Amino acid sequence: MLARLACLGLVVLASALPAHAAGPGFVPGPEKPVGDGPAIQVPGGWMVAYDETIPGTDVAFRMIPVPGGRFRMGSPDAEASRTTDEGPAFEVGIDPFWIGRCEVTWGEYKRYMAAFELFKAMRSAGIRPITPENEADAVTAPSALYDPTTTFVNGEDDALPAVTMTQFAARQYTKWLSGLTGRFYRLPAESEWEYACRAGTETAWNVGDDVETLDDAAWFTDNSDEAPHPVGQKAANPWGLHDMHGNVAEWCVDELVAGGYGRQAALPAPVGVAATITWPQKLYPRVLRGGAYYDEATECRSAARRGSRDAGGTRENPDWKDIDPNLPKSPWWYTEEPALGVGMRVVRPLTEPDPAARRRWWDADTESIKADAADRLQQGRGAQGLVDPALPAELEAEGITE
Repeated sequence: MLARLACLGLVVLASALPAHAAGPGFVPGPEKPVGDGPAIQVPGGWMVAYDETIPGTDVAFRMIPVPGGRFRMGSPDAEASRTTDEGPAFEVGIDPFWIGRCEVTWGEYKRYMAAFELFKAMRSAGIRPITPENEADAVTAPSALYDPTTTFVNGEDDALPAVTMTQFAARQYTKWLSGLTGRFYRLPAESEWEYACRAGTETAWNVGDDVETLDDAAWFTDNSDEAPHPVGQKAANPWGLHDMHGNVAEWCVDELVAGGYGRQAALPAPVGVAATITWPQKLYPRVLRGGAYYDEATECRSAARRGSRDAGGTRENPDWKDIDPNLPKSPWWYTEEPALGVGMRVVRPLTEPDPAARRRWWDADTESIKADAADRLQQGRGAQGLVDPALPAELEAEGITE
């Protein structure tokens, strides 16, 4: 039976959680830690907010604990501007996790982009060679941007959210980050994203049902001046998360399939996160959440969903790599205007899966992505490297820097 713990006014589901969690963000013992941030009691201690500094850099981001609990995923039938793929609504059971306070910024993502040159230098120096035996553990770094003026048309300030990365690139970013820190980071499941966005609310936006209140919480078409803004400037939701509505739409791991949540709603309630996930079987569409700076308020609702378009576009709605002249087209970057509002946010679960299961969250999941990445690597338009917490010191000793 699930243990029930009161936390932040909610019921916490503590199902098969460890007695402690390694690394920052966990304080063992029965006494609630002193601090101004949230503290969530779990078996063996407390989850707290923490700052993660990307090893080998001075770049840091903040992770916020999210309590476990239950919520109703999707929108009610009567919600204004609801689409059919937002239902039928169903009950989900969530275990505790940490999530980024803000969207991943250019300051963070550029460190991953720099791995392209670092991995090439490692290969030239014979450091950590990639072999058939270890290739599954390697991280793939993106090639240089085809047209930086397009990607950075809204600026590349370190505080701006990083944009135009494909879901594959976003997954590989979390693999790279996990390797460097020794902690398991990944994209959110769609159910985790909506749960964190709602933060206990049941309204169209986490600030209520009145669109007039959204201005305080989101950058969207009414107030954005047609550009994304530095993260964290708008008011946080009840759990301390910024920009869950608007600014840039955020990748989830799921595929967007016809029929909405019909499969999930047919399962016994509450449905666990693992069962809610629709693991991608096709290149597109894949789920983006939260809406972007160019979206109307209704497209930024807590339940609103958007699908990616990696091929098969039209003149009115081109595929997101339409002007990329490379063959194959980049598996890491988009080139079209809609992707200027496509970004990401990272999650770290309290209970980490075994190493083999982690790869499902990180690596290419269709033969077309695998083939395109392999072809680009062979052309030298991408690079691979083995990443772990010892890598920054090893590179420094070899005189290899960004």
